[in-house]
Amino acid sequence: MSKDQQIYNIGQAAKMFKVATSLLRFWESEFDIIQPGKDDKGNRFYTEKDIENIRIIYHLVKERGFTLVGAKQELSRRKLIINEQVDLRKELTDVRNFLVELKSKLPTKK
Repeated sequence: MSKDQQIYNIGQAAKMFKVATSLLRFWESEFDIIQPGKDDKGNRFYTEKDIENIRIIYHLVKERGFTLVGAKQELSRRKLIINEQVDLRKELTDVRNFLVELKSKLPTKK
């Protein structure tokens, strides 16, 4: 974690979304993408990534009306799509690198 990264306690995170702290603790137990750090006393602290993940869950559950099961399915679907995009990007990068290497082996025109 970088020193410049903003950290939020559970009260601050709950206030951002206008929800109870108990809801954030519940979502933490239901969704594995929310994994706040904890200090020696067990106080939670949320990074920007945690806040973004809460924002996604909040959007699905509170704004779009997904059930918890539905939200989990949507997150799984999104994860598959993201993984496919990462795989495609790697394949395209490999093809580009091959073409660049091939081009470097061609005789230059004079």
